[in-house]
Amino acid sequence: MKKLGFKLAGMALMMALFALAPKGTVQAAPDDTIPQGVTAAGMDLSGMTRDEATAAISSYVSALGEKKVQLMSEDGGSVSVTAGALGLSWKNRGIVEEAVNLGRRGNIVARYKAKEDLEHKGRDHEIELEFDRDAIAGVVEGQCGQFNREAVDAHLTRVNGSFQVEEGQTGYIVDEAASVSAIYDYMTGEWNHEDGSVLLAMTVDEPQGKAEDLLKVKDVLGTFTTSYSSSGNARSKNVANGCELIDGTTLYPGETFSTYDAVKPFSEENGYYMAGSYLNGKVVDSIGGGICQVSTTLYNAVLRAELEVTERHNHSMIVTYVDPSADAAIAESAGKDFQFVNNTDYPIYIEGRTENKKITFTIYGVETRDSGRTVVYESEVLEKTVPENDQIVQDASQPVGFIQVSSAHIGYKAQLWKVVKEDGREVSREKVNSSTYQMSPKTATVGTATEDPNVSNMLQAAIATSSISEVQNTLANIKAAQEAAAALTPEELAAIAAAQAAAQQAAQDAAAGN
Repeated sequence: MKKLGFKLAGMALMMALFALAPKGTVQAAPDDTIPQGVTAAGMDLSGMTRDEATAAISSYVSALGEKKVQLMSEDGGSVSVTAGALGLSWKNRGIVEEAVNLGRRGNIVARYKAKEDLEHKGRDHEIELEFDRDAIAGVVEGQCGQFNREAVDAHLTRVNGSFQVEEGQTGYIVDEAASVSAIYDYMTGEWNHEDGSVLLAMTVDEPQGKAEDLLKVKDVLGTFTTSYSSSGNARSKNVANGCELIDGTTLYPGETFSTYDAVKPFSEENGYYMAGSYLNGKVVDSIGGGICQVSTTLYNAVLRAELEVTERHNHSMIVTYVDPSADAAIAESAGKDFQFVNNTDYPIYIEGRTENKKITFTIYGVETRDSGRTVVYESEVLEKTVPENDQIVQDASQPVGFIQVSSAHIGYKAQLWKVVKEDGREVSREKVNSSTYQMSPKTATVGTATEDPNVSNMLQAAIATSSISEVQNTLANIKAAQEAAAALTPEELAAIAAAQAAAQQAAQDAAAGN
């Protein structure tokens, strides 16, 4: 009771002194030193200035940012990240200002009480942390995709003419939005500021296919063969490689097949070689040249299986291995693809084979069409444009004797008809597509680099005729003359030169006499 009386007396004295203070008296500006007894998350801030306390808490938060957090997948895999990488930041920075002003604001009673509280109980401020959802999303998107395991559908394999069913495998896919929420909730609600772990949200990717459905696949729905007997070694390898990449595909009802996706990328690592292909009405060498014979052969098998074609493009120039309008080109640079949909009620299986420079695609499924129903495809040429003249291109970077000839291509406009017959009688005729093929003349690229003016004059005279055969004959004569000259002795060459000089002089004398 006596102690309380002293405190009250002290307070009364302070109030009296404050009341008697002359008006206008300038009080000493308070410093920004934090009073004794102030802590933040248990860290003593007593005696620190505003800047020192800010630096101390920032250092504390930075240290927390180095703590490791394991992001765990369903199959036990994990990726380690820091709390800082998840966008850790100090949220309530106002606690420093609050600590500095403890016991310095309010009326004299409030300030006195605040100091008494500090002296006896102290004051601990909670350091509130925040995490950035965008930073978390970046981590999940950039580092957790490795945990995605797409389902492997049950599928068919064909061994020694018999089908076998390969069971599917369940997959797991990271649910990015749900994982961001799970990580954020853990870091803001459960994290104890030590190394920790959180389970990613993942969705189950169920495989397609049942053995009983796949075992029904045994009927030939459509098959087609083309020959590449005139192809060189590189083009032949490209055709075989593309066929192998497609072979063994199981396609479920409603699924779309992209030929381009199945055979890309066109690179040496993926089994392709440089070979001739069409580009803007010209034949050029490119990686994967010949792949369009693969897509064309598959296109014709698909037509006979009566699957739904959703994308098809004709070549820029006519091809020789199918009739006009029966081709299907693919081209990475032009964005061309051949795509179709399995529009049947059962899975289908695509078998590709190459043998004796022939490529065959056979599509197996469940036959539901009437046995008396047949489908044939007829090509109709609407217009033909035959090139009239040869085209000669001079190449000064190549020596005289170099000549590269490309065959002429007739231009066509054509269309393809689907003809359905029942018991041998035509019941319908439907136009499948229309195609336009460019005309391209027979073209020769001729080297013209030479230091011999006589050779140059002879070659230019031949080129002026616009006849490739005339240029070829002239080049043969030039070569023969060069070979004959190379076989002469120096004495014979000197005699020929003297005879040419004498003949030239005689001609000049005769001209002068006239």
